[in-house]
Amino acid sequence: MVKASDGSRPVVIVTGAGTGLGRAYASHLAALGWRVVVNNRLRLGADGAPLPSAAEAVAAAIGAAGGEAIAQHDDVCADGAGQRMLEAALGRWGRIDALVNNAGVDQHAPFHHIALEDFRRIMAVNFDGTVAVTQPIYRHMRAQGHGRIVVSVSSAGLHGLHGLTAYAASKGALLAFMRSLAAEGAPRGVHCSAIAPYAATRMTDRHLTDALRSAMPADSVAPVVAELVAPTSRLNGQAWVAGAGWVRRASAVEWGEGFAVDSGLAKKLEGAAGVGMPVAPPPPREFPDSLAAHQDFLASAQQGLHAARRGE
Repeated sequence: MVKASDGSRPVVIVTGAGTGLGRAYASHLAALGWRVVVNNRLRLGADGAPLPSAAEAVAAAIGAAGGEAIAQHDDVCADGAGQRMLEAALGRWGRIDALVNNAGVDQHAPFHHIALEDFRRIMAVNFDGTVAVTQPIYRHMRAQGHGRIVVSVSSAGLHGLHGLTAYAASKGALLAFMRSLAAEGAPRGVHCSAIAPYAATRMTDRHLTDALRSAMPADSVAPVVAELVAPTSRLNGQAWVAGAGWVRRASAVEWGEGFAVDSGLAKKLEGAAGVGMPVAPPPPREFPDSLAAHQDFLASAQQGLHAARRGE
């Protein structure tokens, strides 16, 4: 992304920007000329007193480097948090151009051990918090006719992972939210994308070796986010896996043309799932939305069943 000129310096809100990936996104965007609302909730020490503000530290570092940033301390789950973030941006700079939803929590227990209260808390922070922050900002962007939104997902949300039922479910829900919002916002100039980062952060540190930590700095994901929120970007509705200086697109697919539900169904299902069959899978079929997938499914079914009746 080309550095913004003084006459067109856009404004971005980054949630969870006090450390890790959020800090990397905020700092990189500021270096490109963006003005940044650095959101991070205040944390309390063992004595109940507020700890030094990570958001203010990031905003100060951006200012010292010649950029512009302000700290904002709402918890994404707090009522009205998104509206207050929007008001902070509009009150300081009179505009909002992008939102990067980065705030989230992880999981430390498999499904048979996790309390339902903890499962719901993870969903509340990762999914509900993102949705609640996004809505007032999206409404403003839709009314003004432009805007870019990024949601933070995970390869666990794409593929699942042992021990991460709640975390993966929250990120999978965000993928569906992103795809749907992208379709709704596109006619009004508002694009939405997802980033699934591989990075060494406080959340992932205990799972990484020293070699992986050095190979996956949070800074390596920031340029991808910057491209997704660029005012000139035409990217919309895709999920991007990024880390270690590499990026690739991910999506949901349906496999092959399909087959008839009949007496041989069990073997057909196992074959389609690749169970015990070392053969190449049928080509994947990707769709822009569920309506297109439904239409393709019905067309395949009609053609396939018609051929079966003819004995082909």
